[in-house]
Amino acid sequence: MRPDAVRGHLDGLILAVLEDEPRHGYAIIEALQARSGGALDLPTGTVYPALRRLERAALLSGTWSTVAGRERRTYTLTRAGRHALAGQRAEWHEFSAVMDAVLRPVRAAGEAS
Repeated sequence: MRPDAVRGHLDGLILAVLEDEPRHGYAIIEALQARSGGALDLPTGTVYPALRRLERAALLSGTWSTVAGRERRTYTLTRAGRHALAGQRAEWHEFSAVMDAVLRPVRAAGEAS
């Protein structure tokens, strides 16, 4: 999948993978890959700035911990983040319905479906 195809949807994707459990940055990248069947292979330089932006917007909360001598930040979806995710899902359903209506092949009159 082209990286620019994710533009405008990255925040919603990140919020969605944090819905079920808190994750640290690399685990978020792994969850995106797993849930997309490998189609989303986003670089850290794309994901980490988005995490910081979402945290500043209070859609995520982050806490530092040390695991095996390494510092890592674990992110949790906030109440505002859950609300934002619901809104993003509604927008996505509307967007995908419109795109489907426009991109669906037009059937010729009398053609069987």
